[in-house]
Amino acid sequence: MGESIRFAIQVLTTNLLRTTLSLLGVTIGIMLIISVFTMVDSLEKNIRDSLDFLGSNVVTVDKFPFGTGPDPNYPWWKYFRRPNNSYSEFEFLQANLKNAAAITIVGQASTTARYGSSSLGGTDLWGMTYQYKDVYEVDIAQGRYFTQQEIEGGRNVAIIGDEIAQTLFPNESAIGKDIKVRGFKVRVIGIMTKEGESFIGTPSSDDRIYIPYKMFNKMYYIGSRWGINPSLAVKGFEDDIGMVELQNEMEGLLRKVRGLRPKEESNFALNRPEAIAEALGGIFDVLGLAGWVIGGFAILVGGFGIMNIMFVSVQERTKLIGIQKSLGAKNYFILFQFLFESVFLCLFGGAIGVFIVFLLTFIPFGTLEVTLSAKNILLGVVVSSIIGVVSGIIPSAKAARLDPVEAMRAG
Repeated sequence: MGESIRFAIQVLTTNLLRTTLSLLGVTIGIMLIISVFTMVDSLEKNIRDSLDFLGSNVVTVDKFPFGTGPDPNYPWWKYFRRPNNSYSEFEFLQANLKNAAAITIVGQASTTARYGSSSLGGTDLWGMTYQYKDVYEVDIAQGRYFTQQEIEGGRNVAIIGDEIAQTLFPNESAIGKDIKVRGFKVRVIGIMTKEGESFIGTPSSDDRIYIPYKMFNKMYYIGSRWGINPSLAVKGFEDDIGMVELQNEMEGLLRKVRGLRPKEESNFALNRPEAIAEALGGIFDVLGLAGWVIGGFAILVGGFGIMNIMFVSVQERTKLIGIQKSLGAKNYFILFQFLFESVFLCLFGGAIGVFIVFLLTFIPFGTLEVTLSAKNILLGVVVSSIIGVVSGIIPSAKAARLDPVEAMRAG
């Protein structure tokens, strides 16, 4: 191994221009493949992080089904006429669901928050039940979450987002202060952790106000088709079988509580937010395949370059091979000596490619956070090693089969 490393370094330094041009293909190929996979992985991670607010293993009850696409024959009018979710349906599901980990009902509206002479328009007011924290993540930076008594009693308490706290209370703590929402005074008991702008612009909790659902019901008209449609969300257990059972159970209970006959079509849609991420996953797979195709051509050229270097190396060291064989060196020793040299050369070129990608991750791409993962670094090492073996096997086999007498005579 030590001799092979010395020989590899000698090959690199003997004809630096030839070696550089030969390694260029491997370097560019690895760089293209790893950069594409790094961008795809970063895009996927940023988009999935942006969709975290939808929750995982959650089934929502909506009027409209997910994943319909831009269909001109889409029967939106039929879905629009479906009844709104109600608090009585929430109570019925909460009492009867056996495959649910948690359930909540959420009402949403846009309003203006005021404190003294300061105001902030366009804030999202959300009314919720106590188990909201078990269905969706609520990260409290200061203060606390609601108590069961505050939720059940519809108390005038609120948890606000970081942007609201910074705008209405720039020089003081918001905890314990009263803000006005739709003419009602609500006391701030908690401030959520700052989320910042997401990659795809999905809503964050920074400009959101959480209040008990019964308090929200006092502020807005809920119930008819023209009123606010609250959202029903059910958290399932951590397995696909449990989620299927949960959806089947929810469908049966909702049909029962809405009085639907066996042959009647369901007047609700059960949606899983994971469907959005799964649809995006197909796009990422196509982008990954494109990276392999583009980088593959460069690697093919680089592989021929490495093979050319190895043939030249065998030709230059023919006499040395003859001497080694005459001193008792086995064929496998000669084979692995040159094969290791080929792998070393490819790893060197691949390392340069991975390092270039690492430098590219420091370039700002707006809200997109680009990171080079250990998985992609390992991929670069593995691909480089495979190229080294494939490119070096023929020259190495040729060297191993040389006759020692003829080799010394040719040298």
